[in-house]
Amino acid sequence: MKSRRINQIDSEANRLLLEEEKRQQNTLNLIASENYPSKAVLSALGSVLDSKYAEGYPKKRYYAGNLVIDKVEKLAQKRALQLFLPKNHRDKFKVNVQPYSGSPANIVVYAALLGRGDKVLAMDLSQGGHLTHGAKVNFSGKFWNFSYYGVDRKTEKLDYNQILSIAKKEKPKLIVCGATAYPREIDFRQFSQIAQKVGAILMADISHIAGLIVGGVHSSPFPTSRAGRFCVDVVTSTTHKTLRGPRSAFIISKNKLAKRIDQAVFPGLQGGPHENEILAKAICFKEASRKEFKNYAQQVVKNAQVLAEGLEKNGLRLVSGGTDNHLVLIDLRSINLRGLRAQNLLEQAGIISNRNPIPYDINPAYNPSGLRLGTAAITSRGMKEKEMEEIAEIIVQILKNKTISKIIKSKVRILCRKFPLNI
Repeated sequence: MKSRRINQIDSEANRLLLEEEKRQQNTLNLIASENYPSKAVLSALGSVLDSKYAEGYPKKRYYAGNLVIDKVEKLAQKRALQLFLPKNHRDKFKVNVQPYSGSPANIVVYAALLGRGDKVLAMDLSQGGHLTHGAKVNFSGKFWNFSYYGVDRKTEKLDYNQILSIAKKEKPKLIVCGATAYPREIDFRQFSQIAQKVGAILMADISHIAGLIVGGVHSSPFPTSRAGRFCVDVVTSTTHKTLRGPRSAFIISKNKLAKRIDQAVFPGLQGGPHENEILAKAICFKEASRKEFKNYAQQVVKNAQVLAEGLEKNGLRLVSGGTDNHLVLIDLRSINLRGLRAQNLLEQAGIISNRNPIPYDINPAYNPSGLRLGTAAITSRGMKEKEMEEIAEIIVQILKNKTISKIIKSKVRILCRKFPLNI
């Protein structure tokens, strides 16, 4: 990684930038919600587009000087629809590329489609859902009336019959599908059937799996080229996880909802859009449309599955017994460990992860019983199955012995040097 100096006089800022570059270069990032963007994406983020105010939408701006900006935003919109939807369904959907990040995107959908106190059904945070899917401490749980579904206690997978039963009982106006710590594939078709049976709007938050969807290794919430009956009404997603784009977000919705979504973004929630991020999104959509990205997405899943096999083979219990996507959730109770200590132990060795609740966890979220690992970032460095086997062995040794040896640290450093970050 080549260092990027901020300027010639701010030595303190330069030092911090170099420190973080060194940290990223010399650690293995196994945080499932993080990744490394391309040089082209980073260049757009630091471009002259950062200087322009562009409140409104193409051809309907509140400032002059937006002729080029309009082209940038239209390019991002076009590429998003091309990336996620088959050609014969693109005219049925519209995209808003202005949301700053994932949480504001979810706020927008709720604000656009719900009244204060309306009922929503979503995945429980403690069982794999996201903070913005109705957690009591979050804006979503404060302003709307959420009920929750989770995973089956025995299989630790979604039980769609149980979700249907809850939906029939609660009669929500909106159903949210999507997760932040669920290692299995989500069946959007079944969610669509459930929503249709109870007359609910269906929203999918695909922030974690967007790159896997366009890579063809996870089912899509959008209609297929042949059939369009079973699909979601509105999709939110970040762009910086498996999609390898900037830290930002977008919303794709059916045409009948698009005007309400647009108004909820601006003027409802946001002011001037971050046009440097929007160009970066356009670049990331283009990059994700290439064959190389499909190969990357396939490798992400292969790596997660090999990592899971290595962990399980060496005696660690995995939630649901494995993974279908980019993440693995370890149940640490069998080795008498909690998430906070496990996370700290791994970081001392140069492996970055995050503690996470497991389904039906009796321990608090700050120090839960689980550890979440993801393979998107280390796959971006070029690592494959062989490296996953080695990383699994390293993790098991650290967690079981609860100590960090010089040999372990050396193995991590060698992997980092062998697969340097190329940004």
